[in-house]
Amino acid sequence: MTLNITLPDDLYQRIADLASRQQVSVERMAAAALAEQLASWARVERMAERGSRERFLTALAKVPDTEPRPEDRR
Repeated sequence: MTLNITLPDDLYQRIADLASRQQVSVERMAAAALAEQLASWARVERMAERGSRERFLTALAKVPDTEPRPEDRR
């Protein structure tokens, strides 16, 4: 399958430089980067599915209601 995308010049150059160092094509490098990003998103979705608002609120209720230490203040 073919996908044409427009990239900022600096991003394309970074991909091209890395592809050259790895001795692979720009297309292969871009495909690998997209595959990695999709895997990351899928991992986050799986984690979110395991989450529970009730468990979150239970955990939050255990946090003491105190002021932060001075070194933790913004």
